[in-house]
Amino acid sequence: MKHTISVQVENKFGVLARISGLFSARGYNIDSLAVGETEDPDISRITIVVHGDESVLEQVTKQLNKLPDVIKVKDFLKSNIVKRDLILIKVFADKKVRAEIVEIAAIFRAKIVDVAKESITIEVTGNEDKVVAFIDLVKPYKIKEIVRTGIIAIERGEK
Repeated sequence: MKHTISVQVENKFGVLARISGLFSARGYNIDSLAVGETEDPDISRITIVVHGDESVLEQVTKQLNKLPDVIKVKDFLKSNIVKRDLILIKVFADKKVRAEIVEIAAIFRAKIVDVAKESITIEVTGNEDKVVAFIDLVKPYKIKEIVRTGIIAIERGEK
């Protein structure tokens, strides 16, 4: 089962290492990890996506809550959330195929962020399925490089 976990932490040196170490010590591979400051510069939010058994992840959540720099832990498994992934993808694009790639980007509401003689770099934002579908469509054009942010998530509504 895939879990998206939000961890609010004090914005201090070493916190991320302790949190990721907690997952690796229990044999969990982190599928996605995104970290950034919140509206309060003293607090960061870590969004972690992992596959795992619900009972074991419940134990990890309890252990996360015991760490001194952790403020709040939330497993979004049963929450109504908005999730997004961002990629920058550089694709081989000479004059012959550039228009086709730009058309694919337009269909996905992606942004062209750089154009060079032999390549085009595109920014794609959306849910994981959208990002994967875009990657699959441009693969035949030869992907030169991909950079991903990882999943970020927030609860819907007033919470």
